[in-house]
Amino acid sequence: MTHQLDLLASEPPPPHGALRELRAQGLALRHGPGWLPEADRHLAALRDSVPWKQERITLFGRSHPIPRLTCWMGDPGCHYTYSGVRNAIEAWSAPVLAIKALVEAAAGCRFNSLLLNRYRDGNDKLDWHADDEPELDPGQPIASLSLGAARSFRLRPRDPAANPAAPLTLELGHGDLLIMAPPTQRHWLHQVPRRLRVRQERLNLTFRVIRAEAVRHV
Repeated sequence: MTHQLDLLASEPPPPHGALRELRAQGLALRHGPGWLPEADRHLAALRDSVPWKQERITLFGRSHPIPRLTCWMGDPGCHYTYSGVRNAIEAWSAPVLAIKALVEAAAGCRFNSLLLNRYRDGNDKLDWHADDEPELDPGQPIASLSLGAARSFRLRPRDPAANPAAPLTLELGHGDLLIMAPPTQRHWLHQVPRRLRVRQERLNLTFRVIRAEAVRHV
């Protein structure tokens, strides 16, 4: 399986707009390099219109700023908590809805929520984790769209003893779409590591499905 991952990761990119499949034990990905049309226009619209904020998390009794800016958008009642942060729901904006329709068509799924991350430069990062919070529907995919500077997206098995597959690194560039299908979140972790040589910013949109029983209309 290690050789299969190495081979797939080194394959030439698919035709524009197409998605290539990456599979290993417990891993099901589809990746489309440069997938989003007019990516420059979308990047500028999101940079200027999204209400970005920097949340804080508490680790070992001390408060720390999250090393990136974020925003949570979704349907009413689609609350989401991670790392002890309960995200306030922002209403869908017109620039986001335009992208959402394209992503839903590619993923074959209707998404009711979205986490936006803004990596201001290579100092901002995302630590190892899985998108497996109890609010999320484990039977639905998560679609991740990247805009701006290319950054490494790394994956590794949760249990290397049970899953001998080697870690995988994808360079996600401007307009790339990555769809992570079940059971990926159950068996694999992912991260966006710090890259000190990167000076440009990157925006990432991860479209998700909050379980119907977790939607709270209050």
